[in-house]
Amino acid sequence: MSEVIPALDGVVETSLYVDDVGRASAFYRALFGFEVMIEDPRFAALSVAAKQVLLLFKTGSSTSAIEIPGGTIPPHDGSGQMHLAFSIPAAALPAWEERLAAQDVVVESKVAWPRGGHSLYFRDPDGNLVELITPGCWPIY
Repeated sequence: MSEVIPALDGVVETSLYVDDVGRASAFYRALFGFEVMIEDPRFAALSVAAKQVLLLFKTGSSTSAIEIPGGTIPPHDGSGQMHLAFSIPAAALPAWEERLAAQDVVVESKVAWPRGGHSLYFRDPDGNLVELITPGCWPIY
């Protein structure tokens, strides 16, 4: 008998842990134009392409469970140089290189993948590694 795996639609939220939520939020809003859905000193929730959420948590601020009217959010935290990638159309790669330069964001690395995709890597103010990636990197993208 084979196992039946219930449906899964994708990743809705991605979290980064930062020293200063306001500074990190300002960086992502200025560079990407993300809209703030919720922001306070502990965290910010930013809308990514109106279909995903980038959560920016102050490091150490979510190590205890948080009670909300609908239930309990279990504790979580992270440290170090995390990584996330945002998808971009291949045709937008030159425009993103120009935008990063105009925003004084240093591109740390450029990669041309064997399948034909390209990546630009740079750091946010907390040292997290941010990647802009075009189709052709992974068999599924």
